[in-house]
Amino acid sequence: MKNILFVCKYNRFRSRIAEAYFKKINKKLKCSSAGLIKGNPIDPQIIKTAKKLELKINGTPRALSSKLLKKQDLIVIVADNVPKSLFKNKTILIKVKDIESNDKIKIEKKILEIMKKIKILNKNINKILR
Repeated sequence: MKNILFVCKYNRFRSRIAEAYFKKINKKLKCSSAGLIKGNPIDPQIIKTAKKLELKINGTPRALSSKLLKKQDLIVIVADNVPKSLFKNKTILIKVKDIESNDKIKIEKKILEIMKKIKILNKNINKILR
């Protein structure tokens, strides 16, 4: 089974949403997420809004490790502030700006944006993993 890692800066929003949605729409590939830096606990409003959109986010943010990176077939950066050049693995960049607010409407809009981009990724995943 192929392994995909979704990465953002802190693993408290963008990569977590990407992971949760990818797991929901693709049962054939294994995925997880991490941040360049271990972030603070996830904002309860993010968890609540994700749940409303039928995405399950649990656990605490985690940082990248060499052990985690070694087992990945693909790194998907879901951020606009994480450089692709940091990774030796096969890497693609999906630019998503971080959210600066705990406003539920803004959070929902950003989650929907991420979901749309991950849906496109999933559609093309077999070509990408070749």
